[in-house]
Amino acid sequence: MSAARPMTILGVSALYHDSAAAVLQDGRIVAAAQEERFSRVKGDARIPHHAIAYVLAEAGVKKGEIDRVVFMDKPLTKLTRLMSTYAAVAPRGLKSFLMAMPAWLKEKGQAPYLIERYLKRLGMGVPRDFQITEHHQAHAASAFYPSPFEEAAIITCDGVGEWTTTAIGVGEGSRMRLLYEQRFPHSLGMLYSAFTYFCGFKVNSGEYKLMGLAPYGEPRFVDVIKAHLISIREDGSFRLDLRYFDYLAGLTMTNDRFAGLFGGPARTPDQKVTEREMDLARSIQVVTEEIMLKMARYARAVTGKRHLCMAGGVALNCVANGHIHRAGIFDDLFIQPAAGDAGGALGAALYSWHHTDGQPRVVDGVHDGQAGSLLGPGFSRDHIRAFLDANGLPYSEPGAERERLIARHVADGKVVGLFQGRMEYGPRALGNRSIIADARSTKMQSFLNLATKFRESFRPFAPICLEEDAPAFFEHIHVSPYMLLVDQVKTERLVPGSGPQRGRPIYEWVNTPRSDVPAITHVDHSARIQTVDAGRNPRLHAILSEFKQITGMGLMVNTSFNVRSEPIVCTPEDAYVCFMRTGIDTLVLDDFVLEKSAQPAWEEDADWQTTFTPD
Repeated sequence: MSAARPMTILGVSALYHDSAAAVLQDGRIVAAAQEERFSRVKGDARIPHHAIAYVLAEAGVKKGEIDRVVFMDKPLTKLTRLMSTYAAVAPRGLKSFLMAMPAWLKEKGQAPYLIERYLKRLGMGVPRDFQITEHHQAHAASAFYPSPFEEAAIITCDGVGEWTTTAIGVGEGSRMRLLYEQRFPHSLGMLYSAFTYFCGFKVNSGEYKLMGLAPYGEPRFVDVIKAHLISIREDGSFRLDLRYFDYLAGLTMTNDRFAGLFGGPARTPDQKVTEREMDLARSIQVVTEEIMLKMARYARAVTGKRHLCMAGGVALNCVANGHIHRAGIFDDLFIQPAAGDAGGALGAALYSWHHTDGQPRVVDGVHDGQAGSLLGPGFSRDHIRAFLDANGLPYSEPGAERERLIARHVADGKVVGLFQGRMEYGPRALGNRSIIADARSTKMQSFLNLATKFRESFRPFAPICLEEDAPAFFEHIHVSPYMLLVDQVKTERLVPGSGPQRGRPIYEWVNTPRSDVPAITHVDHSARIQTVDAGRNPRLHAILSEFKQITGMGLMVNTSFNVRSEPIVCTPEDAYVCFMRTGIDTLVLDDFVLEKSAQPAWEEDADWQTTFTPD
C-alpha cells in the first residue's frame, strides 16, 4: 500500500434483512448506504451490489485499492444454528428447511465468495484481505466507535445473529468486548416480532406500527405475558416458553396455544384494528421497556461506565430508549442511527480498524463521528437540472430565498417533499429525504397518513425541531439528532382533557387535537424527537429558523420521503415519481422548487400501489 494512499476498508452486511455497504478510509467514515434505496426492494437482503458500487465510487476507490473487506456475520456458524434448530423440531420444520436450504447453498453460505467475485466484476480486483466479524460484534462496534465517548457500556439486542440475541459489553478507547450474552431461541426481538405478526403486521418492518399502536391501548395483557410467555430476571435476562411460538419451525411466529391466551386467532392484515390489538401492542411494549431498563441497570453495574451505546433492531424502539434516557441510569447514551442489520456494515469495518488493528479513536465527549448519518449519495446541481430539463419539468430557482420560500409553503399548509444533500444511512429520514409539513394543523397527521404515505391513520409523525427550541416543546429530552428518543410534549402545550378516548373509532381519536402542535403529539402526549443544530445540517436548520420567523415556532412535522411499503427515495427521479403519486404539493430538489399544479399530467397504471384499506 502506498504511503500516500489511505487504507480503505469495505464493510458489508447481508443475509437476512436490510443489507448495506460502508467504506472507511484511514478510519474515517466516507460513505454508507442500504441496498434497498438503489434496488427499490424494501428491506432488500441480497448481496448489496448497488450499495457496494456506490460507496466505492463515493470514496474514489480504484482497482487494487481495497485493502480489506469485512463481512458482518459468520455464515457457517449461522448455518450450524439453523441445522441444529431444524433438527430439534423435526419433522415439523421440514417444509421450512427445504425452503431455506437452496438460498443458503446458492447465496447466503457463499456470501464472502460472492462479494469477492462481484468486486472483480466491478474492476476492483481482489481485496488484499477478507475478514468476518460476529453479528453482535458488528452491532456493538457500530454503536461504540462512532460515539463521542472514550469509554461506555454497550447493549446490543435484536432477533438473532449467529446464536446471540442480546449482548452486554464494554468499550474502552479502541478496544471493545462482549461480556454477557443471551442466546437463541430466547430473543426479545423475536418476542416483539411475534406480537407484530399476531397483530397483523409484517415481521421485520411492522414493528414500528406496533410501537405506534401501543399508546392507544391498555397494558391488560402484561400479567398474561409474564405468566405464560416469558420469565424475566433482575439482570434483564429472560427465558421464553417456546411451547407458544412457532418460529423454530420457521413457518409462522406464533401458534394456536399463543392464540388461546389472547382470545382467538391472529389478526389478518385486511381486518380492522380492534382494542385487542391496541392492548396487545401496549402490553408487549411495557414488557419490552421493563426488560430494557433492567438490562441497562445491569450494564451500568457490571461495567461501571457512565455512558451507554446501543445497537441492534430493538434499539430502534425509541419509546424504550426514551425511558432509559429519562431514568438517569447513564449520564448520556448514543444509539447507532442505522441500528438494524444495515448498521452492521459500518460496524464490521470499524471493528476491524479499531479493535483488530488497534487504531486509536479521537473523541471529545460531545460530537459523534456519524456525520449526521448523511452518508448516502447526493446529486450535483448539473445532474438535477439535466433531469428536469430532459423531461420538460417546470421549476424555479429561488436562490438566496430558498429557505424562506420552503418555510412559507409549509406555513401556508402545503406538504413539501424535501430532497437535499446526501441521503440518510438508517431507517430515519433526517431532513435530506423528508416530507415536511405544519405541525400546528389538526388534520395533518391523518392527511399525511392516508393521502400522502398511504398507510394506517393511527401512525404518529415525528417533530423536527431547532435544538435551541426543544426545551420549549419537550419535557426532558432536548438533544436527539437521530430521531431515536421519545419524550412527552410539555404540559403547558397540551389541550386539557385530551387524554385517552377508549371506545371511540381510532380515526376519530387520531384527529382529536391534543396540543398546540397536534400533528406531532401522539395520543399519549408523546413525540419521537429530532433536534436540528446548524453544525450537522445547516440548510435544514435555516429552513426551521425561517419557519420560526414566520410562525413563531421552530418545529415542523418530519416523515420519510416515501410511501407505504417502499424504501425512502434515493434519486431525483425517485423523488419526482413519489411527488406526483401522492398528496405532496411542493417538491424541493436541492436548489430547484417544483409546484404540483404546474407539472405535466401524470399517467401510469392505477395499480402501482397495492390496495390500501384505511382503518
